[in-house]
Amino acid sequence: MPDSSEINDIPYLPSPDRNMNWRDLNRFKADDRGSEFYETCLEYGQVLWRKKLPARAILCLDRAWGADLTGDEPILESWPLPYQALVYILQNAPPGVFLGNPRVHFQHYADRLGEPRLEQRKWRSWACWAISCQARPDFPGDPNHDVAEPTLQKITQKLDAHGHPSETDLWHSILQSIS
Repeated sequence: MPDSSEINDIPYLPSPDRNMNWRDLNRFKADDRGSEFYETCLEYGQVLWRKKLPARAILCLDRAWGADLTGDEPILESWPLPYQALVYILQNAPPGVFLGNPRVHFQHYADRLGEPRLEQRKWRSWACWAISCQARPDFPGDPNHDVAEPTLQKITQKLDAHGHPSETDLWHSILQSIS
């Protein structure tokens, strides 16, 4: 009989066969945040998920979205930008674990980012905010955060301008698949 405390891996993230910790990400310097960094972020997100730390797994996905990729890297063929992994976390976090409020997280994150690739990272955060609103409508926004929430049309325009080729299509397909 399986252990009821076990959870399934996120099918949209790689499943490393080694234990990982924060040092696996900290070994990357600011100017070395390409494909290897991206894959490490995804793997560490899976490790944190396995440890029932979904909020921290989402923070790893934040780091992955910030990787310095152009969109044509081979890693993205196997492991596309982790929008679908975010949906999985939001809809499958075990009861009683700390998930935080991803809607508020992405709302604040989008408003507080700095360089590098500020516009790309900002609009990815707003795209994640939209996913969070749709996947978990039970999470309220932050009424005290004085920022205009963008429309889906505005997010689409900005992802088209600043995201990878076909990133907007990926995001739209995931938004449409959320039930």
